[in-house]
Amino acid sequence: MTRESAALRLEEGVFTWNNPKRIAVSLKRSALASASRKGTPYQSAMSMLNFYINRAGKNLPASRKRVLSRAKQELRLIFGRPTKD
Repeated sequence: MTRESAALRLEEGVFTWNNPKRIAVSLKRSALASASRKGTPYQSAMSMLNFYINRAGKNLPASRKRVLSRAKQELRLIFGRPTKD
């Protein structure tokens, strides 16, 4: 998995954290600070999270996937988007 993105500067180990809200806040901060992203900050942050989940694929443990799925929900909340239940 790539450690750096051309569009976003991610905090070290962001996808290994166990707090979904902390992950979401960090992704939002990175997306807002980026000058090279192509979409909206929300799109960039969600895209990076989805990229990581998809890239890990079947090697991603269920517990990790749950944390990252919750981070997606938190990301929707902090950007004021409708949440999926």
